[in-house]
Amino acid sequence: MKVGICDAIAEEGVKILKENGLEVVDLTPVPKEELSKHVRDLDAIIIRSATKVRKEIIDAAKNLKVIGRAGVGLDNVDVVYAKSKGIKVINTPGATSISVAELTIGLILAVMRKIAYADREMRTGAWPKKKCKGIEMYGKTLGIIGIGRIGREVAKRAKAFGMKVIYYDVFKLTEEQAKELGVEYRELDTLIRESDVVSLHVPLLPETKHLINKERIEKMKDGAILVNAARGGIVDEEALYDALKSGKLYGAALDVYESEPVKESKLFELDNIVLTPHIGAQAKEGQTRAGVEIAQKIVEELNS
Repeated sequence: MKVGICDAIAEEGVKILKENGLEVVDLTPVPKEELSKHVRDLDAIIIRSATKVRKEIIDAAKNLKVIGRAGVGLDNVDVVYAKSKGIKVINTPGATSISVAELTIGLILAVMRKIAYADREMRTGAWPKKKCKGIEMYGKTLGIIGIGRIGREVAKRAKAFGMKVIYYDVFKLTEEQAKELGVEYRELDTLIRESDVVSLHVPLLPETKHLINKERIEKMKDGAILVNAARGGIVDEEALYDALKSGKLYGAALDVYESEPVKESKLFELDNIVLTPHIGAQAKEGQTRAGVEIAQKIVEELNS
């Protein structure tokens, strides 16, 4: 049976596929718009975030049995249509949780201590010490929207910095879970009002599109910080720009965007935002776990 790898995964994962008798077809060099021409004989497809598996590809893959996403979200897969064709869709939701959580903490620190700004100015020969007075994480309230695997890992690390952690999720933790994690539940708008830092960890769904919009940003504390390392589109970037420009928000950090890759944006003009190119899961260890896990699951599905 043939497995097409559309986005590169760890070599350890490729090795597992081959050791289990599967023929691996490397489709990473193929332009995304031409993928449908190369999937006809595939029994499984492995993707990460770059490849979108929509109706065209699903219809073209006549033998397809499994779509494997090496990562968390499935918003780049037409899951409903795939399942209607009898195709199993699987992912590795826990593999990169620590990678994303650590980046989130890094982004919070970078904004609070103006690390990126200081670095840029130093490279011009400036000594911007007086402009780089920051704020501490200690004693601040972190509001986590979405307390799934990644949200929980962020909470653990924030607690270690001495932050108070509150959360909102459509699925509330049990009292025991919340106590063990050291977090308190708030309704969404209450969390928005109480938080010094708001960090997003929800999928992009119709109900989460522009969840953070002009109205919600206005409810945030003056001088608050917004971090999005989840999915682009959850934040209204126009409203965020206005809030950063006016000084309503102290700062923000984005790892994901409404349209990717980003070639130009008004956000580039601002010194109080940290921007990274969707690297939340881009840690060696997380990518190895994701590659190994998705390969093991593909083998299991094709041999069942």
